Amino acid sequence: MDPRIDPKLINDCVHCGFCLPTCPTYALWGEEMDSPRGRIHLMKQHAEGTPVTPEMAGHFDACLGCMACVTACPSGVQYNLLIEQTRAVVEREHVREPQERAVRGVVFSLFPYPRRLRLLRPTMWLAGRMAPFLARVHPSLGAMAALAPRVERRQRLPRLVRARGERRAVVGMLTGCVQGEFFPQVNAATARVLAMEGCDVVIPPGQGCCGALSVHSGRQDQARRLARQTIRVFERAGVDTVVVNAAGCGSSMKEYGELLGSEPSFRVMDLSEYLAELGPVAKRHPLPVTVAYHDACHLAHAQGIRAQPRELLSGIPELELREIPESAICCGSAGTYNLLQPEAARDLGDRKAGAVTTTGAELLVSANPGCTMQIASAMRRAGGEIRVAHTAEVLDASLRGVTL
Repeated sequence: MDPRIDPKLINDCVHCGFCLPTCPTYALWGEEMDSPRGRIHLMKQHAEGTPVTPEMAGHFDACLGCMACVTACPSGVQYNLLIEQTRAVVEREHVREPQERAVRGVVFSLFPYPRRLRLLRPTMWLAGRMAPFLARVHPSLGAMAALAPRVERRQRLPRLVRARGERRAVVGMLTGCVQGEFFPQVNAATARVLAMEGCDVVIPPGQGCCGALSVHSGRQDQARRLARQTIRVFERAGVDTVVVNAAGCGSSMKEYGELLGSEPSFRVMDLSEYLAELGPVAKRHPLPVTVAYHDACHLAHAQGIRAQPRELLSGIPELELREIPESAICCGSAGTYNLLQPEAARDLGDRKAGAVTTTGAELLVSANPGCTMQIASAMRRAGGEIRVAHTAEVLDASLRGVTL
């Protein structure tokens, strides 16, 4: 299928400019063509016959796809669909420089495949030390090394985690690629929290990447292949709800109908969204800690989930929740953005780290593995450290009555 940009979606934009203050790249550079309004102008030019030039591709590549403009737009412009369509066109029509093609080849032949990521785990301790050297070889390689988290031991999850007490629901759980291999403790905490709230948690084998990394970068064929595999896995498992603990994955899975032309047989819900709908029954134990909650873009903007994680955290006795200034501005992670656009990502990461520091919080809570790596890396770069946890880990500690 040849990718096309839908002119009807383009014409929804009235160029009012409400998106400008919310756009991270416009905030960085103040360039019209690096704003949503400017990029839509370029999309219109292409739809009317202008070929994709290197300059045009550069402006599209510079977009984080954070969807802050979607939240801000009074006209309901579906920029999320526009940028995905446009990136598919760029991937098909634009010939990249050999070095850039090589870097993208490494990223997309590695990160969507958990088994390949697993091979990196024994070398993660060395990655940070090698970052300056790798940056001289290529900025993207340096960024990849600097972002490497301190990986805990791998935790094998059973195929079924039984509900504690009375069973209230049966759900599937996505383990993911980056989340599963770099943050296995988050998946383990997610399964425990769901079980303690009365859910049988089905964790089917054969899972991999959901396709989010690929679809956000215009690699539609790879995205569709990974999406179909994910759908097959959960439809075979026979669940009607799949709970996701990574914001980017949840956002993409909720748009499978747009990607594939038909909806899966199950609904997709973020962990905080599902727990808020289910309602709490398990006892919360006190956690005397100050928490800065980070809004992952694909949770807050793409899925519209802001209140639920805050409600869950605020329901923990003695936990103090603090808001991060400029919370709507992206941290610079954005899937593979911090690997493919390392300089802009670094600037945004430094800006976010500074905002987090002003809160004086002891713990940063995020709902997306990319954000966790990005902000932790920026904090280290600034000479500071802050403990980072997923919402599931905080809830898990409170429900079990243990310290974080």
